[in-house]
Amino acid sequence: MLLNQNRYLSLDVFRGMDVALMIVVNSLGSSNTYSPLLHAEWHGFTLTDLVFPTFLFVVGNAMSFSQAKYEAAGEGSFLKKVLKRTLIIFLLGYLMYWFPFVTQNEVGEWVFKPFETTRVFGVLQRIALCYGIASLVIHYFKIKGALWFSVLALIFYRVILFEFGDLTIEGNAGTKLDLWLLGASHLYHGEGVAFDPEGLLSTLPATVNVIAGYVAGMFLQRSGKNYETIAKLLMVGAVLLVMASWWGLMFPINKKLWTSTYVLHTVGIDLMILAVLVFVIEIAKLNKWTYFFEVFGKNTLFIYLLSEVFVIMMWTFSVGDSDLYGWIYKNVFQSWAGDYNGSVLFALWVMLTCWVVGYWMDKKKIYVKV
Repeated sequence: MLLNQNRYLSLDVFRGMDVALMIVVNSLGSSNTYSPLLHAEWHGFTLTDLVFPTFLFVVGNAMSFSQAKYEAAGEGSFLKKVLKRTLIIFLLGYLMYWFPFVTQNEVGEWVFKPFETTRVFGVLQRIALCYGIASLVIHYFKIKGALWFSVLALIFYRVILFEFGDLTIEGNAGTKLDLWLLGASHLYHGEGVAFDPEGLLSTLPATVNVIAGYVAGMFLQRSGKNYETIAKLLMVGAVLLVMASWWGLMFPINKKLWTSTYVLHTVGIDLMILAVLVFVIEIAKLNKWTYFFEVFGKNTLFIYLLSEVFVIMMWTFSVGDSDLYGWIYKNVFQSWAGDYNGSVLFALWVMLTCWVVGYWMDKKKIYVKV
């Protein structure tokens, strides 16, 4: 993510808070933990279901500061920058799923992990595609056109899901498209079947989360740090939550399908959280607690990748009959804290380990940009 000295501290803190929570929910010692730290099984919503759309929302916030600078460099330079960032972030996500590029076979030998079994889509890949699409939509259609794009995208996605499938894990239109395009071996199998929650079709409504973040960022810059700004953010957030609840009676909130109601629901919550942070940090000046989250906000992409690689490496190496991840969880945390607390403490350990690296990088003024 690009650093900008003129950016609101509240936006940096918001991004840092989301990255910290993202690491925690992605690094739990086991699934035997508190339900808010787990995704909803299908329809429904938990705290964890807010993490990823909020990341997209803060990507849009950052775009509201950088987009004009890129556009000022000229059409060709702008398109080159957007394409470059999109490809790099997508490739980093793809390589992360392929990492460490080797695996153990049945007899314990290390062999090269074939491309044929590598997941193509994923978290960073979705961030890349949503960023690229949102950048182009905003560039060519401006804010008003981007808002119309968002409305039509959410309606169109609802039509596609109902006309070309159902709302089941195997029968939805997104899965059908991904299976036709990539085949089962390149999809996520964590649900027990070939189904990718970050598949191609649901990238369309997810792009709206980025556009919403951009619009919110521009609104903050133009309206300033005042009570009227906070009130408007709260009101719009409340309206979106009501709309999501009403539409949800016919089109359930579902993170794994990234339904249109899920977009409205998460954007509504994000706007209200942002309003609170602007009040606390920018107006009330209660900011002595913010540095912890600023560390995450200054090297967002690097720290997220670090957390994922850290976890993957622990899954890869073994201690006796257990992988290192499970061994540390059971012997260092679960043994005295139990299942629920031990799972959370393990995740906090992973998060704090990544924070220490981010803290060192900040003190050395090392900021990784894409």
